[in-house]
Amino acid sequence: MGDREGRQQGQRWRHSASPAGVRLAQLPVIALPGALYVYRADSWSVRRAGLAGLDALPPGRALWLSPCRSVHTFGMRFALNLVWLDGDDRVVHVDADVVPRRVRTVLRARSVIETAADAGQRFADAWSARGGQ
Repeated sequence: MGDREGRQQGQRWRHSASPAGVRLAQLPVIALPGALYVYRADSWSVRRAGLAGLDALPPGRALWLSPCRSVHTFGMRFALNLVWLDGDDRVVHVDADVVPRRVRTVLRARSVIETAADAGQRFADAWSARGGQ
């Protein structure tokens, strides 16, 4: 493998391995207990893009969509846990292992935290522990 070919492979790897980090790094972040981080989707365009098209979500990371009562997983490449919050930002429901091409709605929710399928309860507990900050 020549130097040019190695650089091209490295560039492809960097681009395909980091889109979640790049997409999330531009957003406001809330640190939770247990080294968990929730990135706030602070505009319509960010909420619209969500996590669709990403290969994975970095460990300990989540995306907070507000306002939001319904989520679809069309365009997703991995399963999600959804932590639903009411108008006072209290956890009202957790949907576990929502696979791609599904729709979930919680009418009493006002926002949702999307995270990897194995981390929903950890995020729900850490969010509740933060004490309404």
